[in-house]
Amino acid sequence: MSSSSNLISNKAFILAVTGAAVGLGNIWRFPYMAGENGGSAFLLLYIVFVLLMGLPVMMSEILVGRAGRAAPVKSFQALAEKAGHSRRWGIVALGGTLAAFMVLSFYSVVAGWCLHYFGLSLVDSFSGQGSTEVANMFSDLQDSIPLVLGFHGVFIFLTMLVSLRGARGIQQLSNVLMPLLYVLLGILVIYAAGMSGFSQAVDYLFKPDFSKISTDILIEAMGHAFFTLAIGACCLTAYGAYMPAGQSIARVILLVAVLDVLVALMSGISIFSIVFTQHIPTSSGPGLMFITLPYALADLPLGGVAVALFFGVMVIATWTSSINLAEPVLMLAETRFGCSRKGAVTLVGVLVWLAGLIPAFSFNIWKDVKMPGGMDLFSFYTAIPTNFLLPVVSLFVVIFVGWVMRKATVQREMALPPVFHMLWMGLIRLVAPVLVIIVFAAGLS
Repeated sequence: MSSSSNLISNKAFILAVTGAAVGLGNIWRFPYMAGENGGSAFLLLYIVFVLLMGLPVMMSEILVGRAGRAAPVKSFQALAEKAGHSRRWGIVALGGTLAAFMVLSFYSVVAGWCLHYFGLSLVDSFSGQGSTEVANMFSDLQDSIPLVLGFHGVFIFLTMLVSLRGARGIQQLSNVLMPLLYVLLGILVIYAAGMSGFSQAVDYLFKPDFSKISTDILIEAMGHAFFTLAIGACCLTAYGAYMPAGQSIARVILLVAVLDVLVALMSGISIFSIVFTQHIPTSSGPGLMFITLPYALADLPLGGVAVALFFGVMVIATWTSSINLAEPVLMLAETRFGCSRKGAVTLVGVLVWLAGLIPAFSFNIWKDVKMPGGMDLFSFYTAIPTNFLLPVVSLFVVIFVGWVMRKATVQREMALPPVFHMLWMGLIRLVAPVLVIIVFAAGLS
């Protein structure tokens, strides 16, 4: 691994892993998922599943990377061999790397939309626009092949520009952008606090309403906890190889989880304050950020500034997450194909852009293509990694750490008091696998 040097500080590593976890799932997906699934009921279940499923998988991925001190595939192979098992366990990392590649290819298309909308917000393009006009703007963007491919390409370029410097590039970007992200979100919450719908938004998210809990909401919350924490793509395994030796895995991941959930809460409070102030249905769905929010803010004081802040936050979150997704793919290119870092960045950047043509064209020239089950091409393509590869890889990661790796290695890397170590082992051996299987089965249904 050509860029195997540790990140310079413990703080830098925490910011980098937080940047990896915080992304579209927190800012775009959480508000509309909570809006469609009962608000506080969804939030409560989401936090429970972060603790029971998300944290064990995250810790397991980081542990493998730090214990192996190599690219994900080589770490799995070496640790399996040391424990007297087959090197074929490296296939787990290959599956995760494929998932990361596919997610990055469609993630960059959506991130390109965010870049475009951020540019539009800077020139106040949404002022005076109604819901129909804003919806048409979004439709025109998706229909425009030059715009979609152009911004997709720009976003890939920005990602690879940082990835070119390996661990140092990740650290430098995270040190600047992650604090900025929280500052911007804090400004948005303060802005939302002055709205008439602020108290209603707080009640909607934090006032317990157990009557709204159902099987469907339980499954949705479990799936979102899985989606939002960057688990299953072996990205955290790649980051684990950079982790300072004396840093506590448990403390880092607990702090990252708190910071990750905090972004979702701050985004939710801000967005639902606007929703309730403007009397918009909470169940506005995925179009909440790209259609509903711009026109809803247009009539409010400083609405143009708020729109720019929202899409600025989106650009930051997607940028830090994309670097996380790219890292295991770049490591594979370096170790498997003998590429230099520069060569790996060039190769992966081109391949990701080409793969992104599938989701990009699914909104225009291939929008009438129907896949098995009547799914559109975009939904089918995104379902492969999110509904299949990520849960399967996560399942095998916790099995590997819980049942395959040497117990002494796991104990040394986790460095937990005996009681907490037993509790954690129970989670990764029994609880987390069952929950991951449920997510997998729900994704296939």
